[in-house]
Amino acid sequence: MKDMLVHLYNLDFSDKMPSKEVQIIRVLSPNSDKVIQFVETHFSKGWASEVKAALYKAQPTCFVALKDKKIVGFSAYDATAKGYFGPIGVDETLRGHNIGKALILHTLEAMYHDGYGYAIIGGAGDSVLKFYEKTVGAKTIEESGNVYDRLIRG
Repeated sequence: MKDMLVHLYNLDFSDKMPSKEVQIIRVLSPNSDKVIQFVETHFSKGWASEVKAALYKAQPTCFVALKDKKIVGFSAYDATAKGYFGPIGVDETLRGHNIGKALILHTLEAMYHDGYGYAIIGGAGDSVLKFYEKTVGAKTIEESGNVYDRLIRG
């Protein structure tokens, strides 16, 4: 698992919509339970806990992808630590339709407008490094250790 760095000043945020059937929105607090349930069902309780931190703010830092009024993906920032992007996830049956790309671009644009110049993608697994490199020009941070080293395991 590697941390990655994204330079927000050089990103093109114009290509944010995956299709006409999918809408990306910032979550409103009344929908928090639905988002947490989606993340827990399709991903993990750990990610659901991170998303809770992003949702329980006056201005939530969590976005969802909606298709046919159902949640099909999510992304968050400032959930585990300030300046951190993630987690992000898309329903397995809809991957490959640019929903993840749209989510990451919406989220990073929000970070940019919140005053961040860079975003850290924390603890990216080997299976997604190329996605982040290709989609937003993320660079791997080679130093060892990251914020997730503080997780209580067991």
